[in-house]
Amino acid sequence: MEKLSLVLWQERDLMDTLLYRLEIEQLVLASGRSEWLMRAAREVESTLQSMRETEVLRAVAAAEAAEALGRPADTPLRELAELSDEPWRTTLLDHHEVFTVTLRRLVDLANANRHLLTQGYQSARETLMQLAGQQADSYSPDGSAVSSAPASQLVDRSV
Repeated sequence: MEKLSLVLWQERDLMDTLLYRLEIEQLVLASGRSEWLMRAAREVESTLQSMRETEVLRAVAAAEAAEALGRPADTPLRELAELSDEPWRTTLLDHHEVFTVTLRRLVDLANANRHLLTQGYQSARETLMQLAGQQADSYSPDGSAVSSAPASQLVDRSV
């Protein structure tokens, strides 16, 4: 159980790091300072890669803990916690609760960032279409702009 708990602490730390990096990405997106966007995205991806690696360690440690309790290797964390003696029961239940709350926060933040990215893309696309003399009348089901024929433009040169 101790090995599992240590890996879970590592995973919690990585989840907090991911929250931080997604917040930074959101600030960059909201500020419009696109020169930092690639770096922010790389840092998010780097943290996700570390999480994938730690996930393997957690799976091994959880399988060992499950075996020690006479359960199958794929026994969920909550069930392992309920079958464990104290202090591991409380510790594993705490890990489970923190993972649940943090995961919800991560999903919400990732969705908000995705929305900001989509808005930025659509705004840039509309600006480029206007520069090309086209106008976006609507959007297709896949989100791409549908343009009409170039609109006539009047320019008052007497000003």
